[in-house]
Amino acid sequence: MVFVLKPGRSLEEIDLFVERIESRGFKTFLSIGTEHTVVCLIGNTASIDLDAVVQANDIVQYGKRVTEPYKAVNRTVHPEDTVVNAGSVPVGSGMFQVIAGPCSVESEEQIIEVARSVKASGATLLRGGAFKPRTSPYAFMGMREEGIRLLLMAKRETGLPVVTEVMNQTQLPLFEDIDVIQVGARNMQNFDLLREVGRYNKPVLLKRGLANTLEELLMSAEYIMSEGNSQVILCERGIRTFETSTRNTLDLSAIPLLKQKSHLPVIVDPSHAAGIRALVAPLARAAVAVGADGLMIETHNDPAQALCDGAQSLNLSQFSDLMEDLKRRIAFEGKQIGAV
Repeated sequence: MVFVLKPGRSLEEIDLFVERIESRGFKTFLSIGTEHTVVCLIGNTASIDLDAVVQANDIVQYGKRVTEPYKAVNRTVHPEDTVVNAGSVPVGSGMFQVIAGPCSVESEEQIIEVARSVKASGATLLRGGAFKPRTSPYAFMGMREEGIRLLLMAKRETGLPVVTEVMNQTQLPLFEDIDVIQVGARNMQNFDLLREVGRYNKPVLLKRGLANTLEELLMSAEYIMSEGNSQVILCERGIRTFETSTRNTLDLSAIPLLKQKSHLPVIVDPSHAAGIRALVAPLARAAVAVGADGLMIETHNDPAQALCDGAQSLNLSQFSDLMEDLKRRIAFEGKQIGAV
């Protein structure tokens, strides 16, 4: 349920209205736009008499029930695009960002070399796995705390904000200086983790699960936002289908659909979608064309020797060539890459 407030109302009046609503046991999400201010009620609103609230509160212009199960992430509640501030870098609403780096942090020399190179090529955020979820218990699972330390060293060296994945709630204290917390595909419906990152005042990059619907992805984002964190970036990274030629199937239709349904920025990970290096560039171009707000591309200084996902990683030269192409396409779509 949402209430659209009359224009020109003071913050004191808005706070009083929100306080009255919350006193009845509801959480609220306040959206202040250029044209409208909207108060969204989160919870079971069946007991709320819509007309009675409108009539009893002069501040309310009109009320509306939101039929979709997701409320705070719904574009009905927040008609304007949300811009997520990833460190110093804005994501969304015409600002296109490229996140690049290795699947996993392997050494100081590796992450520093990659960070310097991808920044020079035009990447605006650095990715790297410190904790790695792996199908096999015998596979390399990351450098853990040491990986976090090396990522922060690369951040100091280059100035690039850092994105890395959290596996569970107990690891969150280690992410204090990380700019964007990634919740991976396997954890998309780890609801306890989603609630916990929702209590952090830090951007969250939420990846779509391997076999999850768009509504399920939006409901997972709702878990985060319902705890007060509105800084959420959605990521389409391919879904599992009957096709075996690629690692996953990139659902390009998800990008415009998500942007219709939600105000949150949407990025694409073509590396995990394809699992094949040669397909990363064409899928990245397609993502730009269908309206994505950014890309996450795995890049390694020596893919043949990578400890994780070398087959889908671009080398530094390939990434540089791709960025030159993408810059032209991003500009053609009327978007800007980099900081404001």
